[in-house]
Amino acid sequence: MGLIDPEASSKLQTELLSGESVLWAGRPNSSVIFHSDDWYLIPFSLFWVAFTTFWEWGASGHWSNSAKNGPSLFMTLWGIPFILIGQYMLWGRFLYDAWLKRRTYYGVTSRRILIVQDGWTRKTSFNYIDVLPTLQKEGSDTGTLWFGPKYPVIAGRRQATRSMSRFTVGDPPVFADIDDVDSIYKLVLDLREQMSKRDTTFAR
Repeated sequence: MGLIDPEASSKLQTELLSGESVLWAGRPNSSVIFHSDDWYLIPFSLFWVAFTTFWEWGASGHWSNSAKNGPSLFMTLWGIPFILIGQYMLWGRFLYDAWLKRRTYYGVTSRRILIVQDGWTRKTSFNYIDVLPTLQKEGSDTGTLWFGPKYPVIAGRRQATRSMSRFTVGDPPVFADIDDVDSIYKLVLDLREQMSKRDTTFAR
């Protein structure tokens, strides 16, 4: 079982149910950690930034055809939001994740997995261990646990997607960038198995 982080444990106390106890509490690793999503997000971001920069340069009248007619104020202004989006995807999201990491707390209790985040507003997310739909692990030392389906960041129009940041509190709950992820993964698996055996015994 992993160690209990005192600050994380104290943040979780107000969310505990009657008779519920904290078995593990922790926070995300504060380092910049690249994920499997970055294999396509970073190239996509580079393409986006290059295209929008090319667009803005042309709209500002720096290409030969545009220079004859003068810069287009409307097209120049139109391109600015897309440039900002590209900058966020390329490097801004890492700063945003770093900000969220310092305000995110994870816990495994005797009944639930629990997330508390003190960002712009206080957000919480949880799921009962005995009814977890799926449990997926990514990484072996510092990694991520998905307590539900891992939706893609970019997908077709009718396919479910998730936030670009793994630290956005939502459904399904996610423990992102936690140290000793194997230990926490096994803890949740053991708890789920114990609960399943207990329910089977009660049903007889």
